[in-house]
Amino acid sequence: MSISNPRQTFLSPAIPFAGTILGGLLPGEMVLIQGSVPSKSDRFQVDFTCGSSVKPRADVAFHFNPRFRKSPCIVCNTLQRESWGREEILHQMPFAVGAAFELIILVLKDKFKVAVNGNHLLEYKHRLDLELVDTLCISGKVQVQAVGILPSSSAVSPSASPTSPDSRMNPIKSYSGDLSVPFKGELVKGLSVGRSITIRGETNQNADSFGVNLRVSGGSNIALHLNPRLKKRIFARNSFLSECWGPEERELDSFPFSAGRYFEMIILCDSQEFKVAVNGLHQVNYKHRVQDLSRITELEVLGDVVLHDVKILC
Repeated sequence: MSISNPRQTFLSPAIPFAGTILGGLLPGEMVLIQGSVPSKSDRFQVDFTCGSSVKPRADVAFHFNPRFRKSPCIVCNTLQRESWGREEILHQMPFAVGAAFELIILVLKDKFKVAVNGNHLLEYKHRLDLELVDTLCISGKVQVQAVGILPSSSAVSPSASPTSPDSRMNPIKSYSGDLSVPFKGELVKGLSVGRSITIRGETNQNADSFGVNLRVSGGSNIALHLNPRLKKRIFARNSFLSECWGPEERELDSFPFSAGRYFEMIILCDSQEFKVAVNGLHQVNYKHRVQDLSRITELEVLGDVVLHDVKILC
Protein backbone atom coordinates (compact mmCIF):
# COMPACT_ATOMS: atom_id res chain seq x y z
CA MET A 1 0.00 0.00 0.00
CA SER A 2 1.27 3.43 -0.92
CA ILE A 3 0.43 6.08 1.66
CA SER A 4 -0.85 9.53 0.75
CA ASN A 5 -1.01 12.19 3.45
CA PRO A 6 0.05 10.23 6.55
CA ARG A 7 0.01 12.40 9.64
CA GLN A 8 3.04 10.66 11.12
CA THR A 9 5.69 8.22 9.87
CA PHE A 10 8.63 6.28 11.27
CA LEU A 11 11.10 5.00 8.67
CA SER A 12 13.37 2.00 9.31
CA PRO A 13 13.07 2.21 13.11
CA ALA A 14 15.57 0.30 15.22
CA ILE A 15 13.98 -2.59 17.11
CA PRO A 16 13.02 -2.49 19.97
CA PHE A 17 11.15 0.67 19.07
CA ALA A 18 9.00 3.06 21.08
CA GLY A 19 7.49 6.07 19.36
CA THR A 20 5.12 8.73 20.61
CA ILE A 21 1.82 8.91 18.72
CA LEU A 22 1.33 12.64 18.34
CA GLY A 23 -2.16 13.55 19.48
CA GLY A 24 -2.98 9.96 20.42
CA LEU A 25 -5.20 7.66 18.39
CA LEU A 26 -8.60 8.64 17.05
CA PRO A 27 -11.43 6.45 15.72
CA GLY A 28 -11.16 6.06 11.97
CA GLU A 29 -7.38 6.21 11.88
CA MET A 30 -5.18 3.38 10.64
CA VAL A 31 -1.71 2.26 11.68
CA LEU A 32 0.23 0.66 8.83
CA ILE A 33 3.36 -1.38 9.53
CA GLN A 34 5.46 -2.73 6.66
CA GLY A 35 8.17 -5.18 7.58
CA SER A 36 9.48 -8.71 7.38
CA VAL A 37 9.96 -11.69 9.69
CA PRO A 38 13.58 -12.92 9.94
CA SER A 39 14.19 -16.57 9.18
CA LYS A 40 15.05 -17.43 12.80
CA SER A 41 12.26 -15.45 14.43
CA ASP A 42 10.28 -17.10 17.22
CA ARG A 43 7.98 -14.15 18.00
CA PHE A 44 7.48 -10.41 17.85
CA GLN A 45 4.96 -7.99 19.30
CA VAL A 46 3.24 -4.70 18.58
CA ASP A 47 1.96 -2.82 21.63
CA PHE A 48 -0.22 0.26 21.92
CA THR A 49 0.72 1.62 25.31
CA CYS A 50 -0.32 4.35 27.72
CA GLY A 51 3.02 6.06 28.11
CA SER A 52 6.52 4.58 27.90
CA SER A 53 7.35 3.95 31.55
CA VAL A 54 9.48 0.86 32.21
CA LYS A 55 9.25 0.78 36.04
CA PRO A 56 6.40 0.60 36.73
CA ARG A 57 5.55 -0.76 33.32
CA ALA A 58 3.12 1.35 31.32
CA ASP A 59 -0.33 -0.06 30.69
CA VAL A 60 -0.72 -1.83 27.33
CA ALA A 61 -4.11 -1.21 25.74
CA PHE A 62 -3.52 -3.66 22.88
CA HIS A 63 -0.82 -6.34 22.81
CA PHE A 64 -0.50 -8.09 19.43
CA ASN A 65 1.93 -11.01 19.63
CA PRO A 66 2.54 -13.50 16.76
CA ARG A 67 4.35 -16.64 17.97
CA PHE A 68 5.91 -19.02 15.45
CA ARG A 69 7.34 -21.97 17.42
CA LYS A 70 5.52 -25.22 18.32
CA SER A 71 1.89 -24.34 17.75
CA PRO A 72 1.90 -21.03 15.79
CA CYS A 73 -0.66 -18.56 17.06
CA ILE A 74 -1.35 -14.90 17.70
CA VAL A 75 -1.90 -13.79 21.29
CA CYS A 76 -3.74 -10.56 22.10
CA ASN A 77 -4.08 -9.10 25.56
CA THR A 78 -4.14 -5.99 27.76
CA LEU A 79 -1.76 -5.10 30.58
CA GLN A 80 -3.21 -2.97 33.36
CA ARG A 81 -1.41 -2.02 36.57
CA GLU A 82 1.37 -4.51 35.61
CA SER A 83 -1.10 -7.39 35.41
CA TRP A 84 -2.07 -9.19 32.22
CA GLY A 85 -5.72 -9.84 31.52
CA ARG A 86 -7.35 -12.76 29.75
CA GLU A 87 -5.51 -13.85 26.61
CA GLU A 88 -7.35 -13.94 23.31
CA ILE A 89 -5.59 -16.55 21.16
CA LEU A 90 -6.02 -17.01 17.43
CA HIS A 91 -4.64 -20.29 16.05
CA GLN A 92 -4.09 -18.83 12.63
CA MET A 93 -0.80 -17.54 11.25
CA PRO A 94 -0.81 -15.08 8.33
CA PHE A 95 2.87 -14.21 8.84
CA ALA A 96 5.54 -16.38 7.23
CA VAL A 97 9.05 -16.67 8.64
CA GLY A 98 11.49 -15.18 6.15
CA ALA A 99 8.77 -13.22 4.32
CA ALA A 100 7.60 -9.61 4.10
CA PHE A 101 4.26 -8.48 5.53
CA GLU A 102 1.92 -5.52 5.70
CA LEU A 103 0.03 -5.12 8.96
CA ILE A 104 -2.92 -2.71 9.13
CA ILE A 105 -4.63 -1.86 12.41
CA LEU A 106 -7.86 0.09 12.08
CA VAL A 107 -8.88 2.09 15.14
CA LEU A 108 -12.61 2.18 15.90
CA LYS A 109 -14.54 3.57 18.86
CA ASP A 110 -15.02 0.18 20.49
CA LYS A 111 -12.29 -2.03 19.05
CA PHE A 112 -9.22 -2.54 16.92
CA LYS A 113 -9.55 -4.36 13.60
CA VAL A 114 -6.44 -6.08 12.25
CA ALA A 115 -5.63 -7.09 8.68
CA VAL A 116 -2.47 -8.76 7.38
CA ASN A 117 -1.46 -8.68 3.72
CA GLY A 118 -4.86 -7.34 2.76
CA ASN A 119 -6.92 -9.97 4.60
CA HIS A 120 -8.98 -9.38 7.73
CA LEU A 121 -7.48 -11.28 10.67
CA LEU A 122 -9.10 -10.40 13.99
CA GLU A 123 -10.92 -7.86 16.12
CA TYR A 124 -10.00 -6.82 19.66
CA LYS A 125 -12.42 -4.86 21.84
CA HIS A 126 -11.01 -2.01 23.89
CA ARG A 127 -10.39 -2.83 27.53
CA LEU A 128 -8.77 0.54 28.29
CA ASP A 129 -9.88 4.01 27.27
CA LEU A 130 -8.55 4.77 23.78
CA GLU A 131 -7.75 8.32 24.88
CA LEU A 132 -4.98 6.94 27.13
CA VAL A 133 -2.98 5.44 24.23
CA ASP A 134 -0.05 7.63 23.20
CA THR A 135 2.84 5.27 22.34
CA LEU A 136 3.52 2.56 19.77
CA CYS A 137 6.06 -0.11 20.73
CA ILE A 138 7.49 -2.86 18.50
CA SER A 139 9.85 -5.51 19.84
CA GLY A 140 11.02 -9.06 19.26
CA LYS A 141 12.57 -10.65 16.18
CA VAL A 142 11.15 -8.50 13.40
CA GLN A 143 12.42 -6.01 10.84
CA VAL A 144 10.36 -2.91 10.10
CA GLN A 145 10.77 -0.78 7.00
CA ALA A 146 8.08 1.80 7.70
CA VAL A 147 5.30 2.73 10.09
CA GLY A 148 2.57 5.14 9.03
CA ILE A 149 -0.29 6.61 11.03
CA LEU A 150 -3.07 7.57 8.64
CA PRO A 151 -5.72 10.07 9.69
CA SER A 152 -9.31 9.26 8.84
CA SER A 153 -9.10 11.93 6.13
CA SER A 154 -6.10 10.35 4.38
CA ALA A 155 -6.19 8.90 0.89
CA VAL A 156 -4.35 5.71 -0.04
CA SER A 157 -3.32 5.01 -3.59
CA PRO A 158 -3.55 1.49 -5.02
CA SER A 159 -0.40 2.18 -6.98
CA ALA A 160 2.74 0.45 -5.77
CA SER A 161 4.80 3.60 -6.26
CA PRO A 162 5.08 6.30 -3.59
CA THR A 163 2.83 9.31 -3.96
CA SER A 164 4.57 12.54 -4.87
CA PRO A 165 4.75 15.38 -2.31
CA ASP A 166 2.64 17.59 -4.59
CA SER A 167 -0.20 15.08 -4.78
CA ARG A 168 -0.18 14.65 -1.01
CA MET A 169 -1.18 18.32 -0.77
CA ASN A 170 -4.28 17.86 -2.96
CA PRO A 171 -7.60 18.70 -1.25
CA ILE A 172 -9.90 15.91 -0.10
CA LYS A 173 -13.68 15.98 -0.30
CA SER A 174 -15.10 14.04 2.62
CA TYR A 175 -18.69 12.87 3.02
CA SER A 176 -19.15 12.85 6.78
CA GLY A 177 -22.91 13.38 6.90
CA ASP A 178 -25.55 11.00 5.58
CA LEU A 179 -23.83 7.81 4.45
CA SER A 180 -27.00 5.76 4.22
CA VAL A 181 -27.21 3.27 1.35
CA PRO A 182 -28.08 3.77 -1.47
CA PHE A 183 -25.50 6.54 -1.39
CA LYS A 184 -24.88 9.21 -4.03
CA GLY A 185 -21.97 11.63 -4.01
CA GLU A 186 -21.02 14.35 -6.45
CA LEU A 187 -17.66 14.28 -8.26
CA VAL A 188 -17.07 18.01 -8.63
CA LYS A 189 -15.90 18.86 -12.18
CA GLY A 190 -15.95 15.16 -13.03
CA LEU A 191 -13.07 12.73 -12.90
CA SER A 192 -9.55 13.39 -14.14
CA VAL A 193 -6.29 11.49 -14.26
CA GLY A 194 -4.79 11.11 -10.80
CA ARG A 195 -8.01 11.48 -8.80
CA SER A 196 -8.85 8.69 -6.38
CA ILE A 197 -11.91 7.63 -4.42
CA THR A 198 -11.67 5.87 -1.06
CA ILE A 199 -14.66 3.92 0.24
CA ARG A 200 -14.55 2.40 3.71
CA GLY A 201 -17.42 0.23 4.85
CA GLU A 202 -18.61 -3.07 6.16
CA THR A 203 -20.61 -5.73 4.37
CA ASN A 204 -23.80 -6.96 6.03
CA GLN A 205 -23.71 -10.22 7.98
CA ASN A 206 -25.69 -12.07 5.30
CA ALA A 207 -24.49 -9.97 2.38
CA ASP A 208 -25.18 -11.25 -1.11
CA SER A 209 -23.73 -8.41 -3.19
CA PHE A 210 -23.19 -4.68 -3.41
CA GLY A 211 -22.35 -2.23 -6.16
CA VAL A 212 -20.16 0.81 -6.69
CA ASN A 213 -21.00 2.88 -9.77
CA LEU A 214 -19.29 5.84 -11.41
CA ARG A 215 -22.11 7.48 -13.37
CA VAL A 216 -21.98 9.75 -16.40
CA SER A 217 -23.89 13.03 -16.27
CA GLY A 218 -27.03 13.57 -18.33
CA GLY A 219 -28.38 10.03 -18.56
CA SER A 220 -28.25 6.47 -17.33
CA ASN A 221 -24.73 5.59 -18.47
CA ILE A 222 -22.34 3.99 -15.98
CA ALA A 223 -18.65 4.33 -16.80
CA LEU A 224 -17.53 1.85 -14.13
CA HIS A 225 -19.68 -0.72 -12.34
CA LEU A 226 -17.96 -2.69 -9.56
CA ASN A 227 -20.07 -5.57 -8.25
CA PRO A 228 -18.71 -7.90 -5.56
CA ARG A 229 -20.99 -10.97 -5.34
CA LEU A 230 -20.06 -12.47 -2.02
CA LYS A 231 -21.93 -15.76 -2.14
CA LYS A 232 -20.57 -16.57 -5.58
CA ARG A 233 -17.15 -15.00 -4.83
CA ILE A 234 -17.23 -13.00 -8.06
CA PHE A 235 -15.92 -9.44 -8.42
CA ALA A 236 -17.64 -8.30 -11.63
CA ARG A 237 -16.69 -5.16 -13.58
CA ASN A 238 -18.68 -3.64 -16.41
CA SER A 239 -20.09 -0.48 -18.04
CA PHE A 240 -23.68 0.42 -18.92
CA LEU A 241 -23.63 2.50 -22.12
CA SER A 242 -26.36 3.32 -24.64
CA GLU A 243 -28.92 1.42 -22.54
CA CYS A 244 -26.87 -1.79 -22.73
CA TRP A 245 -24.39 -3.65 -20.52
CA GLY A 246 -21.04 -4.37 -22.13
CA PRO A 247 -18.85 -7.47 -21.74
CA GLU A 248 -18.43 -8.35 -18.07
CA GLU A 249 -14.94 -8.80 -16.63
CA ARG A 250 -14.51 -11.33 -13.82
CA GLU A 251 -10.86 -12.40 -13.78
CA LEU A 252 -9.44 -12.28 -10.24
CA ASP A 253 -6.60 -13.96 -8.36
CA SER A 254 -8.37 -14.03 -4.99
CA PHE A 255 -11.72 -12.69 -3.77
CA PRO A 256 -11.10 -9.94 -1.17
CA PHE A 257 -14.55 -9.56 0.45
CA SER A 258 -16.32 -11.48 3.23
CA ALA A 259 -19.77 -11.07 4.74
CA GLY A 260 -19.81 -9.01 7.93
CA ARG A 261 -16.29 -7.69 7.40
CA TYR A 262 -14.72 -4.26 7.12
CA PHE A 263 -13.20 -3.29 3.79
CA GLU A 264 -11.41 -0.36 2.21
CA MET A 265 -11.74 0.09 -1.54
CA ILE A 266 -9.68 2.63 -3.47
CA ILE A 267 -10.40 3.52 -7.09
CA LEU A 268 -7.61 5.38 -8.87
CA CYS A 269 -8.33 7.05 -12.21
CA ASP A 270 -5.31 6.54 -14.49
CA SER A 271 -4.83 7.78 -18.04
CA GLN A 272 -5.92 4.53 -19.69
CA GLU A 273 -7.76 2.66 -16.97
CA PHE A 274 -9.16 2.51 -13.47
CA LYS A 275 -7.00 0.77 -10.86
CA VAL A 276 -8.85 -0.80 -7.94
CA ALA A 277 -7.33 -1.85 -4.61
CA VAL A 278 -9.10 -3.57 -1.71
CA ASN A 279 -7.66 -3.65 1.82
CA GLY A 280 -4.31 -2.38 0.62
CA LEU A 281 -3.81 -4.86 -2.22
CA HIS A 282 -4.19 -4.07 -5.91
CA GLN A 283 -6.97 -6.21 -7.36
CA VAL A 284 -7.95 -5.21 -10.91
CA ASN A 285 -7.42 -2.82 -13.80
CA TYR A 286 -10.39 -1.74 -15.93
CA LYS A 287 -9.75 0.08 -19.21
CA HIS A 288 -11.81 3.20 -19.80
CA ARG A 289 -14.91 2.69 -21.91
CA VAL A 290 -15.89 6.35 -21.45
CA GLN A 291 -13.03 8.44 -22.76
CA ASP A 292 -14.26 11.88 -21.60
CA LEU A 293 -13.52 11.49 -17.89
CA SER A 294 -14.93 14.91 -17.04
CA ARG A 295 -18.42 13.58 -17.79
CA ILE A 296 -18.16 11.09 -14.90
CA THR A 297 -19.79 13.16 -12.18
CA GLU A 298 -21.48 10.86 -9.67
CA LEU A 299 -20.44 8.12 -7.26
CA GLU A 300 -23.13 5.64 -6.26
CA VAL A 301 -22.98 2.85 -3.66
CA LEU A 302 -25.85 0.42 -3.19
CA GLY A 303 -26.58 -3.08 -1.93
CA ASP A 304 -25.71 -5.08 1.18
CA VAL A 305 -23.23 -2.72 2.76
CA VAL A 306 -22.89 -0.09 5.50
CA LEU A 307 -20.66 2.88 4.74
CA HIS A 308 -18.22 4.28 7.31
CA ASP A 309 -16.39 6.84 5.20
CA VAL A 310 -16.24 8.14 1.61
CA LYS A 311 -13.46 10.45 0.45
CA ILE A 312 -12.47 11.83 -2.92
CA LEU A 313 -8.94 13.09 -3.52
CA CYS A 314 -9.42 16.08 -5.79
